[in-house]
Amino acid sequence: MTSSTGPFIAAIDQGTTSSRCIVFDRDGRIVAVDQKEHEQIFPKPGWVEHDATEIWTNVQEVVAGAIAKAAQDVPGFTSADVKAVGITNQRETTLMWDRHTGEPVHNALVWQDTRTDALCKELGRNVGQDRFRRETGLPLASYFAGPKARWLLDNVEGLRERAEAGDILFGTMDSWVIWNLTGGAQGGVHVTDVTNASRTMLMNLHNLTWDERIAESMGVPLNVLPEIRSSAEVYGEVKEGVLAGVPVASALGDQQAALFGQTCFAEGEAKSTYGTGTFMLMNTGDKIINSYSGLLTTVGYKIGDEKPVYALEGSIAVTGSLVQWMRDQMGLIKSAAEIETLASSVEDNGGAYFVPAFSGLFAPYWRSDARGVITGLTRYVTKAHIARAVLEATAWQTREITDAMTKDSGVELAALKVDGGMTSNNLLMQTLSDFLDAPVVRPMVAETTCLGAAYAAGLAVGFWPDTDALRANWRRAAEWTPRMPAEQRDREYKSWLKAVERSMGWVDDEDAS
Repeated sequence: MTSSTGPFIAAIDQGTTSSRCIVFDRDGRIVAVDQKEHEQIFPKPGWVEHDATEIWTNVQEVVAGAIAKAAQDVPGFTSADVKAVGITNQRETTLMWDRHTGEPVHNALVWQDTRTDALCKELGRNVGQDRFRRETGLPLASYFAGPKARWLLDNVEGLRERAEAGDILFGTMDSWVIWNLTGGAQGGVHVTDVTNASRTMLMNLHNLTWDERIAESMGVPLNVLPEIRSSAEVYGEVKEGVLAGVPVASALGDQQAALFGQTCFAEGEAKSTYGTGTFMLMNTGDKIINSYSGLLTTVGYKIGDEKPVYALEGSIAVTGSLVQWMRDQMGLIKSAAEIETLASSVEDNGGAYFVPAFSGLFAPYWRSDARGVITGLTRYVTKAHIARAVLEATAWQTREITDAMTKDSGVELAALKVDGGMTSNNLLMQTLSDFLDAPVVRPMVAETTCLGAAYAAGLAVGFWPDTDALRANWRRAAEWTPRMPAEQRDREYKSWLKAVERSMGWVDDEDAS
């Protein structure tokens, strides 16, 4: 793919729909990549699971695949040229496994899974969603890992006893991958990093340690939890396979990894990743900014012994997966790329608005009682208008989050750095710029999640000297600037907000269980 010479850094991205491994050179360019999808398991409406054993097998395969491809394309390449491996992962997806056998006790509960809705209400007691917000930066929602761990402890027979006896380990997917890479049941390292720990609802943002009081309220024993480490340090070495002996030197939740890969190292810099869902993060420096507008306060990253950097985050549950739904469930398009052609065949949305609240609304509403709606339908509306409304849904939801960030931080968005699979859709990028009234910038390397993990691992082993060297690698590929008249933007935004209102209150409490 490139005429790179070594040495190199590898990154494993254990994502929601697939796992992949990318090998990067010193310029942050991709040398080789291998990827494999895993099964999405839907046992009941609103329940989403993954088979963690399948995922670990896939991770081993894509690592071997990427290294084999690098050996093919780069003269003289050997795995000894790989100086470190970094990990990035789907966040909040929750797993428990037996420390002696390495066997998962149940499928992993995926971040999108809503089975802990009722439990979260119960945990809120008389305080409600904000019960643990001051310490954790998070509202009580089915999205986060702590309540999922509690669900497993309550619902897998005998699990609580095994956990209290010290036989069970809890982790998000970074912990599972690192534990297995570094030896598994034969001495694997049980760690997580500050970014992933900040998504459990069990870590105190102020001192970056597990909060005993919250763990007790949530009913999760402290002895199952991994050790919290920085995002860029050597946790251990790969024990077997093609990368045996290579240091495992970073872990970052996927959205924080993208923030890092987009080199948003200065306060006020923001990125938005358009994948299955969409996640926008703004660097807030060393300040923990409590959100009053429905955003999450989270750890952006922590390099070794340096001070942690915090971020505000807005998450949208359904964006890329809405395009997949149009393809797989509705059969309106044959491939994801086709949506742009279809949507471009009409001038506008024909008055139709699509609110994809399939698993409730995330930021800035946090309404698990919402469900998807299409509003404004008339006989005039065609499938092309619906396709356009699908793309606009992603852009309007981004606009809502941008507004909330400005309100919380007092910082106006100067430009938005974007990445992820959906950024290849030029119509969507133009629509984003129009709705945000700000430039939208796409970098040369769209795989910024993997790149961020590679950068952090490289910093940990001295492959790159400092963040300035990483910033020098960042290159712009394309930029879109606003072309929409202000009054049209305001009028359509108003219609969008009306549509969002119509999606709320759909599920009654008794339906939700």
